[in-house]
Amino acid sequence: MSDTDSLPSIDEALTRDGYARLSGAAMFDRLDIAEPDWAAFAASWNDLGPDLYMADGGRYRRRRHAAFALEQGRFTRKPHQPHWQSRDYNPLNGDVQRWFDPVTDATVANPVLRSIFAFCADYFDPAHKGDWHVEMHQFRIEAKPGEEGRPTPEGMHRDGVDHVLVMLIERRNVREGVTRIGAPDGAPMGEFTLTDPADTMLIDDRRILHGVTEIHAVDPARPAWRDALVVTFVQA
Repeated sequence: MSDTDSLPSIDEALTRDGYARLSGAAMFDRLDIAEPDWAAFAASWNDLGPDLYMADGGRYRRRRHAAFALEQGRFTRKPHQPHWQSRDYNPLNGDVQRWFDPVTDATVANPVLRSIFAFCADYFDPAHKGDWHVEMHQFRIEAKPGEEGRPTPEGMHRDGVDHVLVMLIERRNVREGVTRIGAPDGAPMGEFTLTDPADTMLIDDRRILHGVTEIHAVDPARPAWRDALVVTFVQA
């Protein structure tokens, strides 16, 4: 499936396939992102705390987390709270209240995030009349000597929400990390790789499964990581 960079194509792809892809170039143009703002936004991934809840014992994931209310088109940050998923959706790390470091105020105030939130609202709540619980996650998956990085250690899955945005922030010194899309019965629907900054995928989480294959360092002697932003919407 090719990138769906026009507004009608995004709507059509979401309706037809349950997901849509947008190139980083299209997202930079659509969101009117200024280079200094993007640089500051991407740099915030260099200050993520370790994910200490990995039931597989891995220490390859760093993250920050924040929750928001979207009410009639207006986003308001909620008090810091744990992230929780049922084991029905996350058999590896579900049924646990997971407390991660909060997203910094500077990152939330960055115009890039505001533009991303507005973009999500346009597609996930086009009438701007619904009430939504919104969560954002900053992920860094690291590949280290002797330890591969696993972006989705739970495998092909749903997040247990209504809608999801996944945006690549940076790939550094890594190979693989292929995004796979599947039907609810597990039948494969396609695969592709987010490679460029701001490459984005929109997902109807009620209709499809998604997952990302492991990453490996191209040069094991150098740091290697895959940074991504995930934003989820649940009808409140």
